[in-house]
Formats: sequence, C-alpha cells, structure tokens
Amino acid sequence: MFERFTVIPAIDLKGGHVVRLMHGEINRATAYAKNPAEVARNFEGEGAVLIHVVDLDGAIAGAPQNVDAVRAIRTAVRCALDVGGGLRTIESIRAVVEAGADRISIGSAAFLDPALVERACEELPARVFGAVDAREGNLAIKGWVETSQLTVGEAIARFKEAGAAAVTVTDISRDGAQIGVDALRMAAIASAARIPIIASGGVASLEDVAALAAHFDHGVVGVIVGRALYERRFTLAEAIAAAA
Repeated sequence: MFERFTVIPAIDLKGGHVVRLMHGEINRATAYAKNPAEVARNFEGEGAVLIHVVDLDGAIAGAPQNVDAVRAIRTAVRCALDVGGGLRTIESIRAVVEAGADRISIGSAAFLDPALVERACEELPARVFGAVDAREGNLAIKGWVETSQLTVGEAIARFKEAGAAAVTVTDISRDGAQIGVDALRMAAIASAARIPIIASGGVASLEDVAALAAHFDHGVVGVIVGRALYERRFTLAEAIAAAA
C-alpha cells in the first residue's frame, strides 16, 4: 500500500465546509473553503494519491454528519479517499464506503467497541486505518474531548491485533499550530509498533516533510498535512517533491 513515503492532504469538514482546528479544539476552527470537492480536485491536480477526509461534526456526534460532502468529493476526484470521524457502528462505516471512501479511519470506536474494528477489518481487508490521537502520551477520544488512560503504544497495539493496515498518530499539542514535527518520536513509535505509521500534527515546513520521510525505513510511511497547505506555506506538489 505504501511503496514510498506519501504526503496526504487533509480536508476537515464542519457544516459541509473545509476547516482546520487549533490543538483539536472544535470551537477554534478556521474556515478555509465552502466547496470541499473543489479543494479535493485541486489537491489531486497537484499530485495527491490519497486524501484524508475527517468529519469533525461526526466525531462529536458519534455518527457521520457530512456524508453528502464525502460523496461530492468522490465525484470530483479519482484518487483514493481515507474517511474518518464518527465511525462507531458497522452501519456508519458502510455508509461512508457507499459514499466513496476507499479506506476508513477508526479512532474512538476501537476503544469504545473493540469488536467493531475486527469486524471492519474482516469486511474491508487492507482498507482500515487506526487513528490514535495523542495528548501528553495518552489517547484522546470522542473528537478529542476526552482522554483515555491508554498509552499511545497500547492503543496502536490494539489496532495491530485487530488487523488494521496502518495507524495515523496525531500529536494534538502540535495539530494545527504549525510549530514543527517531532520526527524522532514518530520514528520511535513506528519502530516499536511494527505497523505502518502515518504522522499527523505540526507540519510547518518542507523540512518537516523531509525529516519524516527520512524515517520511511523505520515505518513512518506518510504524513498528513493540513493548515500549512491552506496557509500557503508550501504547495502539495512542493511537499511531494521534498518527500522524494
């Protein structure tokens, strides 16, 4: 699936619009675009092979709330879509797959209903990503509004045991803040986990992208980039080139 380091642009949906959060706080959302399908089309034009789509409303509500937006994105692009946010039942997972998700990301559900991840992996082999959102070394759940006692390592292990294809690890303290990544920490997590890790949170420069890409052999297979693209710190095409 990840033959080379992959730069994955993010589209976070709130009320059908494209936004970015600061430190994962839903009330600190900056709106960037009203047409997520157009944003996706532009990303694909710059070379995106996978787009990470998050239903922020769904993460809070516990069920997908922006399925129509996902469907519109699917119609607009041919590249793969990874969709997450509020996927806590097999029915909601099937709904976003029907809407066009090639892969799905499961976060809170893995810990609220562990059997769901196993069932999803059985129905969608090699198409399920785990989502581990880290706050001070522990797992944050339910749209980042609650913190679990599970450590990041323990959370990743659960996804690996269930059969997930990869795990996205988001550093909430850095997410949306453009303060740089901790590439060595991501590499350490990937080396210990022995499952492909996608880094997320804090990307501020092309140097951050290159630093993470340097750890591809350790298991850091990609990076999700959001605000830095929307704030035009660099283009997706430039990030892909930096990763290469």
